[in-house]
Amino acid sequence: MKIGVILAAIVGLTVATLVVGYIGFAAVFQALAVIGWRGLAFLCVYSAAPFVLLGGAWFVLDGAAPARQWAAFIWARVVRDAGTELLPFSHLGGFVIGARAAILRGVAPTAAYSTTIVDVTAEIIAQLGFTGLGLALLMQRLGDSSSHNGLVVATVAGLGLSALAAIGFIALQRRGVHLIERLAERFVPAAAGGAGLVGRALHTLYDNPVRIVAAVGAHFAAWIASAVGAWLALRLAGVDISLKSMLAIESLVSAVRSVAFLAPMGIGVQEGAYAVIGPLFGLGPELSLALSLLKRARDVAIGVPALLIWQAEEGVRLVGRRARIR
Repeated sequence: MKIGVILAAIVGLTVATLVVGYIGFAAVFQALAVIGWRGLAFLCVYSAAPFVLLGGAWFVLDGAAPARQWAAFIWARVVRDAGTELLPFSHLGGFVIGARAAILRGVAPTAAYSTTIVDVTAEIIAQLGFTGLGLALLMQRLGDSSSHNGLVVATVAGLGLSALAAIGFIALQRRGVHLIERLAERFVPAAAGGAGLVGRALHTLYDNPVRIVAAVGAHFAAWIASAVGAWLALRLAGVDISLKSMLAIESLVSAVRSVAFLAPMGIGVQEGAYAVIGPLFGLGPELSLALSLLKRARDVAIGVPALLIWQAEEGVRLVGRRARIR
């Protein structure tokens, strides 16, 4: 593990602890007790809905995949998110792990990697729309107040930067494939063939915009579904908050996390975002932090078993390969 990742994780944990301490440990844990195990269990079960949509967004990009393979993409998406949320990697590491999980469930390697790249692009585009929704709700909430103009400006700036990043990422996929192939041929000749296959697969995917639009739509629906899940968990605990407010909170928190993507697992960033944004929409800082901690507990409850199963499948495949060689 790189020293930079360790330092970033330590800083994130320190920030998260300071945020909770500033609000008050007793108040936060009391709020967490209000939501309770029932809220955690609900979030774990409900997470199946967003994952079905996320798996569908990925699946629809693979035009050659049979209908039964939808389940493979759903599972691979669970593994991808587990790797991103729980392992001290960059997001790229989670993408690779997810593609590997799809391959182990029967998806062709070229399709797994090329559709992963386009799926990530579709998710970025969908998140731009989700963030735009949150920004509109924020401006509606603040009205003529100038006390939080800095937050509005920062959100607009982040939205603009994300849009530029999305455009650059798409341009790289469309125009930069040949460069990647040439570099592979020069420095890693054995990988050049695979890079060429993935490059051609990317061009084929972008030649079918209907599938990409469908993927973007499924991702946007998944963002909405995730916010609805958080709202329902709070409502079950007796917390009075509107769905519109919850949509705004979740969209703006997700935008902050995406901008600060270099922070391992978003530690500290997520907690700070909830503590600042939640109160703007009537969710107290202690309940906002309790929701953040509850989501982390859900990620652990789902992600750890998923990663263990994926590792077991990798081990079985490795043993089988060695047996065939012998």
